[in-house]
Amino acid sequence: MTEYFFGDTAVLLGRSLRHITRSVDTIITTTIMPIAFLLLFVYVFGGAIDTGTHSYVNYLLPGILLITIATGISYTAFRLFLDMKNGIFERFQSMPIARSAVLWAHVLTSLVATLISVVVVVLVALLMGFRSGAGAGAWLAIAGILLLFTLALTWLAVIPGLTAQSADGASAFSYPLIFLPFLSSAFVPTATMPGPVRAFAEHQPVTSIVNAIRDLFARQPVGSGIWIALAWCVGLLVVAYGLAMVTYRRKIS
Repeated sequence: MTEYFFGDTAVLLGRSLRHITRSVDTIITTTIMPIAFLLLFVYVFGGAIDTGTHSYVNYLLPGILLITIATGISYTAFRLFLDMKNGIFERFQSMPIARSAVLWAHVLTSLVATLISVVVVVLVALLMGFRSGAGAGAWLAIAGILLLFTLALTWLAVIPGLTAQSADGASAFSYPLIFLPFLSSAFVPTATMPGPVRAFAEHQPVTSIVNAIRDLFARQPVGSGIWIALAWCVGLLVVAYGLAMVTYRRKIS
């Protein structure tokens, strides 16, 4: 059964990746908004924001990477919605393939597309003056955190992709996720926020994840912060995966 799952997932992944290569504008679109935020905050607002650091682009980049991921996974929901409406899932059910392979193909496609978008954003940040003395171990830790965060949000995107009544509804769920970094330490230190906003910002997942990535980039001690960030990522992933699979079984039953 396992060998069928991996084989079926590989075939369906190839199908999804071909769709991506035929619509390169999808990847371009997912990078435009994060890059626009990067340019806007560094060159327009950056001079008025006191973060206690010498380079605002270094401070800002971790949050922009999370926005890049949140922007990209909206297309996962959109592609799933189209497959549901076009009857692709019904056709696959009549074939001797692992049922969960269909979802995993979409999820892995999202990982590939998001990886490309993240690399593009980092390259733009480098052109804008981003620098990091992080070693290979720190970069691997950052990649691991971003991978877990992408998986968590992608499985979350599966739910509206399966249940939405319209294409706009399928992708619109990502808007709150894109907005969430603005209520965190991604753009300004939480100490500068009013009391209630600060309390929310300091106890939501984006702040923990952003702070951990920022410390890794800056070669600062991460302490327990990285474990809190990983706990948020893994916790969100487990919940999102469980809800997505329950929703999928209900839709195909």
